[in-house]
Amino acid sequence: MAEPKGTVVLAYSGGLDTSCILVWLKEQGYDVIAYLANIGQKEDFEAARKKALALGAKKVYIEDISREFVEEFIWPAVQANALYEDRYLLGTALARPCIARKLVEIAQREGAQYVAHGATGKGNDQVRFELTCYALCPNIKVVAPWRLPEFYQRFPGRRELMDYAKKHGIPVPVTPQTPWSMDENLMHISYEAGILENPKNQAPPGLYTKTRDPATSPNTPDVLEIEFERGVPVKVTNAGDGATRCSALELFMYLNDIAGKHGVGRIDIVENRFVGMKSRGIYETPAGTILYHAHLDIEAFTMDREVRKIKQGLALKFSELVYNGFWHSPECEFLRQCIGRSQEVVVGTVRLSVFKGQVYVLGRESPRSLYNEELVSMNVQGDYEPADATGFININSLRLKEYHRLQSKVTVKQDE
Repeated sequence: MAEPKGTVVLAYSGGLDTSCILVWLKEQGYDVIAYLANIGQKEDFEAARKKALALGAKKVYIEDISREFVEEFIWPAVQANALYEDRYLLGTALARPCIARKLVEIAQREGAQYVAHGATGKGNDQVRFELTCYALCPNIKVVAPWRLPEFYQRFPGRRELMDYAKKHGIPVPVTPQTPWSMDENLMHISYEAGILENPKNQAPPGLYTKTRDPATSPNTPDVLEIEFERGVPVKVTNAGDGATRCSALELFMYLNDIAGKHGVGRIDIVENRFVGMKSRGIYETPAGTILYHAHLDIEAFTMDREVRKIKQGLALKFSELVYNGFWHSPECEFLRQCIGRSQEVVVGTVRLSVFKGQVYVLGRESPRSLYNEELVSMNVQGDYEPADATGFININSLRLKEYHRLQSKVTVKQDE
């Protein structure tokens, strides 16, 4: 019997890895408290509770953090138009600091010196979990089994984990039909590993679970009106049946349903992990995709051009920091404040169509609009003198003329 080591709070999912880790931690002498975050995934939470207790957890916390996930993590990302490497809407990266924050809170409540997680030693999640833990509780100690030689040498593959599970009576469903890993939350679901590690392989039929195949989706679009205040969606109305949603969680879940029905939000990408390697990931982000397009439109309608250029640069850095796990860093907090300040004018309603895997913006209106119909009209001169454009063009052409004049001289000398 191993020497007692104290209490550890384990971020528990109920799957093969964390179930084996729970038993292994007990073998090492830890008292294990299991923490399962309800962050919008499809899960039998009561069954997971019973499983953790049967495996020897002395206590199980099941915490519903869905609402705070939307309001405190997804909404700032919507305000930022956050995208990592131009395509990834950061569903997993946003969830990890939300989950880890509650992990630390439980550890402090229970007086536990340790927290543990099942993230692998090659991925981003280990960084995201641990940077959050250390930021919020500098004295916490992290047990990361997949980085400990005594663990990963004992379990070099899934077969060894399965053998361990059978030996210790760990009930793990075997699903050979889905040879890839999945991670789900309210914002998205990700698929990676297994047969997907070959980037040439097309996603097999039946992989997607949050969205319908656009080819078989309804032949009639859903037309939605999404109302924003300070860059945050506050109301969605379906123009077809008049359905409305106003609370953050209900609004987001409703958009997930509508987007999923129409096959919106699928991407298949190769991305650069923070730890230095490229990885292939397939993602479904239904509601997030609708809100990205809607917010982008209302922001362009209401925000000054030069402010928006600066804000776009901040959003690029914000997305990188979130992806890399620095949500609780001073620089990320600073960026959230700056981006939030920029959103004071982002007020109004966007009308859009959701249809066959696409989001089409149909129109927009705002009391803070910077659009002047009379000024821009081709039929009305308005407060604008077309002759002034001649000087504007002449001034802007000066640099180009001088550059090409010099280039001509250099070319002539090289030919001599």
